[in-house]
Amino acid sequence: MFELYWADAAKETYISLKDDASQKKRYKAVRKTIKFLATNPWHNSLQNHEFMGLKGPTGEKVFEAYAEQRTPAAYRVFWYYGSSRGIITIFAITSHP
Repeated sequence: MFELYWADAAKETYISLKDDASQKKRYKAVRKTIKFLATNPWHNSLQNHEFMGLKGPTGEKVFEAYAEQRTPAAYRVFWYYGSSRGIITIFAITSHP
């Protein structure tokens, strides 16, 4: 199991989704993605891949996980491995451009 750290912006987005009743379905999808990241970050349903245009604060590879698929402006969770073993940082939660 991985310990999750949160970038401030990612935590704000997560809380905003949670508090918005109109985003209930999207929040549930993002929450499920976060749970998979904590237990098995390479679960097939996440469709993880390295996001080439972005690096973590100290040059870490950033990965993109799918929270939603086949949905307009589907949400993605961007994350990277922490500086210590067993840590994942949730870097951003955003809609797909």
